[in-house]
Amino acid sequence: MLNKTLLPHSVARQLQAMIQTGDWKEGQKIPSQRDLSHTFGISRASLREALLTLESLGLVKTEPGRGTFVTKPGSVAKDDAGSWRYADSYSVFDVFQTRVLLEGEIARLAAGRLTHYQFDEMEQANVAMEESWAKQDLVANVEADLAFHATIVSACSNAVLRDLYDAVRDKLTETQRQPIPRTDPERMKASVGEHRKIVAALRAGDAKAAREAMEEHIRNTAQCAGLEP
Repeated sequence: MLNKTLLPHSVARQLQAMIQTGDWKEGQKIPSQRDLSHTFGISRASLREALLTLESLGLVKTEPGRGTFVTKPGSVAKDDAGSWRYADSYSVFDVFQTRVLLEGEIARLAAGRLTHYQFDEMEQANVAMEESWAKQDLVANVEADLAFHATIVSACSNAVLRDLYDAVRDKLTETQRQPIPRTDPERMKASVGEHRKIVAALRAGDAKAAREAMEEHIRNTAQCAGLEP
């Protein structure tokens, strides 16, 4: 049994491993949330969050009234926008558009403010993205992506913008998961390359280039999700 303090993403990685090792096979209905929460020793809320993460990554699909099933790898079409858990409140387009504006300005204000340690953190995140993608550990890949962006936010000189980012973090996080089922190896390679372009601008203290590189990166990610913000 897993430790009850494990975060939902850690549980999601355990469930992902069960799919990838074949314990749960394509098309199989997985156990109920009640049974899984008991098996893993976690709350139903944490278990639901873990399953929502897997659904965003295209690993499972919940069918109302029937249950949750393991999906076929690569079954999400390139032009399919996929599931969006915040559809009742915000469109995925609106959130990507907000990311362009918010993270672009955050990158501009972070230029020249990051420490050597923070640059090391971002490079470690990039390496983790590459290594986890090679192993198809999609949960870890997104976690590394989130860590990269969070480091830049932490260096932003505007406290209000940092607080705004934190206030909408859940929605922004979902836009980093949602394109994954439509991401091919070349796009992932390009995405990490865009990260390194952002780092170069930040390291040079070039605020304009940092903003433009971040905006380009987010727009390219949105295009991978089938959008043009």
